[in-house]
Amino acid sequence: MTDWLAPILAVLPAPMRDQLSGYAAAFWRFLPQVVFALLFLVVVWAAIAVIGRIVPRALGRARIRSALQDVVLMLLTVGLWLMGALIALTIAFPSITPGRALTALGVGGVAIGFAFKDVFENFLAGVLLLIREPFSKSDFIECQGIDGQVEDITVRDTHIRQTDGQLVVAPNAMFYKNPVTIRTAASLRRTTIIVGVAYGEDVDAAREVIAAAVHEVDSVRDDVKDVQIFAQEFADSAINFEVTWWTGSRPVDIRRSRDSVVAAVKRALDGAGIEIPFPYRTLTFKDPLALSRDADDRDA
Repeated sequence: MTDWLAPILAVLPAPMRDQLSGYAAAFWRFLPQVVFALLFLVVVWAAIAVIGRIVPRALGRARIRSALQDVVLMLLTVGLWLMGALIALTIAFPSITPGRALTALGVGGVAIGFAFKDVFENFLAGVLLLIREPFSKSDFIECQGIDGQVEDITVRDTHIRQTDGQLVVAPNAMFYKNPVTIRTAASLRRTTIIVGVAYGEDVDAAREVIAAAVHEVDSVRDDVKDVQIFAQEFADSAINFEVTWWTGSRPVDIRRSRDSVVAAVKRALDGAGIEIPFPYRTLTFKDPLALSRDADDRDA
């Protein structure tokens, strides 16, 4: 016991003095081991810092996406810290064996797992998504009513920028457990419009005019996929043609191409004198109606 502590303990009651003396003696007895344990943790910290510089470069050369690099580095860092902490604990307190420490850690891990079940579920889903790569940044996807472009994929959530500019941050478990439509999985997508012509027009001639107009549009990739035009149905006021072609897969590509095709078909049909009808209504009355002209004749 140090000399400076004796006067302080002398004024305390005997039971408290004995207890504090035991604490002080235990502290000085374990102090060298605690110092060695702290020094070991410093070495672990330095090793993790070096690994944090080496691993990203190696993963970058392997062309692994940055988000997955972060996951690998995080798992490696957490594993090294846990191992280092267990070893430091056994150095500081030799009575605590690694087996006991692992048992306590397992019991605590189960409790933490139940408390943060959703967090771990999203984390594991994020890791699986990053490994499988069903979609990546800049892809346009749709899932559970969320439709937009992928801006970022983290280990917990995915950021989707919708076409109206709003940002949606959704948990990864949603994309892992539900069907996801990847609109830009291929460079081309098919789009369709319905064109109606009047019943009095020649169907074959109208089809040829529509086909020529669609082929003239630059955004129509008729060099890769054929343009398809089929007479679809007898509608109320027209014979409807289903016009299908291929264009870019981004939503803006679809809208621009559809705009150009609609305008080109309208100009071509007008130029050929083919009527694009609007709905007609014929009204039939049970009894004859009195016309205003007949009433004027009677008054005269």
